[in-house]
Amino acid sequence: MRLGAVLLLFQVSFCFICSKHNPFQWLQQPTGYIPQVITHLRSSSSSMASRTSEDEAEQGSASIAMSHANVARIVPCLPLETRWSSLMLRQYAGFWLAEVTLKTGVPTVHSCFEPRPTDVFLASFPKSGTTWLKALAFATQKRSTHPPLDGDHPLRHSSPHDCVRFIEIDFSTGDKFEELPSPRVLATHLPYTLLPDCITGEGSGCRIVYICRDPKDALVSYWLFTKKVAAALGVDAQSFTIHEAFELFCQGRCPGGPQWQHALQYWKESVRRPDLVLFLRYEEMLLEPERHLKKLAKFMGCEFADEEEEEGVVSAIVELCSLDKLRVMEVNRNGSSNLGVKNESYFRKGVAGDWSNHMTPEMARRLDKIVEDALQGSGFTFASSA
Repeated sequence: MRLGAVLLLFQVSFCFICSKHNPFQWLQQPTGYIPQVITHLRSSSSSMASRTSEDEAEQGSASIAMSHANVARIVPCLPLETRWSSLMLRQYAGFWLAEVTLKTGVPTVHSCFEPRPTDVFLASFPKSGTTWLKALAFATQKRSTHPPLDGDHPLRHSSPHDCVRFIEIDFSTGDKFEELPSPRVLATHLPYTLLPDCITGEGSGCRIVYICRDPKDALVSYWLFTKKVAAALGVDAQSFTIHEAFELFCQGRCPGGPQWQHALQYWKESVRRPDLVLFLRYEEMLLEPERHLKKLAKFMGCEFADEEEEEGVVSAIVELCSLDKLRVMEVNRNGSSNLGVKNESYFRKGVAGDWSNHMTPEMARRLDKIVEDALQGSGFTFASSA
């Protein structure tokens, strides 16, 4: 019997006995629900095999018949990870996601969210340049009504995360995205395969901008961010060491992980549909921010006119949105998000290569090897394409 079949049998059996109050409640679900669970678990178990081919992984993802809108029903029996400090993670569709995201965010986005053809979605693995990309995209799209040199510019008194909201976080807490005027700029940390078809479908017209970052820097930034925000959640994360975070990250057991698979999915779509998915690299943007901002604006449908470039609008937006400028603004020094996280937590160094101040060369080589092996044959690499 194949390993996947053994794991599937074990997980299905566990689902039937995991309820504390009614072991038979799974039989009471709507018609077709158990087959949906089995189909999902088959996908999850296949991801645990040591050497699953790329084609098998794609087939496993495509074979998930269960609607993501109903995932909350099976959350209690999904694989659990509790070692990433302040968050309880569950493995679903090949990724480790916060339990709260699976219980509320994913179901709500799939059942209630209504995209518009003019929507632009900023996607990223956490701590990969998200805050910077939000500021750049917002300032670029709104420059006609909010010139970058305007003393009352929204970014001068609001966090980039207040200007551009996460659909899986803010939509599920009651914010009404339909009240936002078009074109909208929205954000997500969800893997590409967990976005609803109404966003990724061929006829949706929605555009997606993805920003990726070197895995080592993403790990260090995420680890430090976790330690900062844990206090807001009433959790003591000071004992959460880089070595613990490293081991979990290498196994893909972090929020949104595996990070390299997260990036790979969006990269594949950018190759397949370059007119609708733009793939950016954080390190390249740091080197040439103005060039990449013009590329971003063109993709978003609000290309800079020659007159704007001559008047210095591009450089003014880059200056306004620089992390050095944003971090000293009052709202980012003392404000907090609607989740109670201090805005200052989102601003650190914002540089490339800081991992070397926290990881040993041996750790770096090990992670690089894990990523290289996982991406072998895909055509994707985190190395700069410049």
